[in-house]
Amino acid sequence: MNDKKAQTRERILSAASAALVQRGPAEPSVGEVMGAAGLTVGGFYAHFESKDALMLEAFRQLLGQRRELIKQMDSDLPADERRALLAAFYLSRKHRDASEQACPLPSSLGELTRLPEGFRTALAEHLELMVAQLSASPEDASRVLADIALMVGGLALARALGPGELSDRVLRAAKSAIV
Repeated sequence: MNDKKAQTRERILSAASAALVQRGPAEPSVGEVMGAAGLTVGGFYAHFESKDALMLEAFRQLLGQRRELIKQMDSDLPADERRALLAAFYLSRKHRDASEQACPLPSSLGELTRLPEGFRTALAEHLELMVAQLSASPEDASRVLADIALMVGGLALARALGPGELSDRVLRAAKSAIV
């Protein structure tokens, strides 16, 4: 792929990622994504087979970025301290209110059953990789999975409530259950 085509593809993926974080993979239209990328709809199919293919690639890319952030954590810290640090960031006001560079799961989970199987496969792969990254031992895997579920659920509730005292309480309560 030539440089210009690759750059255009990345612009489209970036616009799709932002839309996905805000509203999930099903709602944003191709026209909306292309407009946000500063492009016309006519050029879309030169880069992606379908809207689902675009959103799946954006979903996978966003999940991969989340795992990369975890890799940057100090691997010398005990596993429970790493999870507490992750929870402190993940369940923060800043992350709740972020419009970019945020976790796509809270806005996407409710739609996955209506989307192609690739979305659920990507989610399952992501969860398995996250559990492996955050577990100190195989016996620790269930606790890690529970912590991930609590973080994603807590963030989803807090985002649904929007900024405010109850939303902040949800974040604090979920964080305290992990720490």
